[in-house]
Amino acid sequence: MRAKIEVFLKSGVLDPQGETIKRALHTLGYESIKDVRQGKVFYIEIEDDNPEKTIEEIARKVLANPVIEDFKWEIEK
Repeated sequence: MRAKIEVFLKSGVLDPQGETIKRALHTLGYESIKDVRQGKVFYIEIEDDNPEKTIEEIARKVLANPVIEDFKWEIEK
């Protein structure tokens, strides 16, 4: 099975890459864009008796920095 993990900055954390993208979009004429937040997506193939526990641990311990990032995950079947 495959897991999808999304890691993104917490809402109060400055996102300079998102701000740069927003400015570029405004320059291209997309003035209706009010905010852009960037993040990362990981796809992990897993064969495990308890994939939910394993994916949660991987996201929490390896992929996300708990000080500035949140994450969500799902198992795709």
